[in-house]
Amino acid sequence: MSLWADAGDPRARFGAPPKGAGHLDAVMRLKDWTRERFSLSGDETVVVTEVAPALPGFPPVETVVAFWNARGTHHHFRVFKPVVAVAEEDLPPAWLKDSLALSEGVECACC
Repeated sequence: MSLWADAGDPRARFGAPPKGAGHLDAVMRLKDWTRERFSLSGDETVVVTEVAPALPGFPPVETVVAFWNARGTHHHFRVFKPVVAVAEEDLPPAWLKDSLALSEGVECACC
């Protein structure tokens, strides 16, 4: 079967099917918690991504949160749960913010 052949539901051909309003609410809630926890302003970028790692030993779905501060420093952390299961206490403490920053020259494949 060709990659472009009609294999059923047309929504499933490119990417995952829509996740619904509950998923969007969870993403927005996690963004708000991240802004509050790390004292980010409304114009600093926060990205929430749900990924399915392919490596053995990892959970089937995890949530990656990335943010950039006003100076452009990239920070990120992972929560080994789907985004709808993430609770505020799953976020790292605020005092770890500097350790969440990527070192200069290091690239991150997750975000």
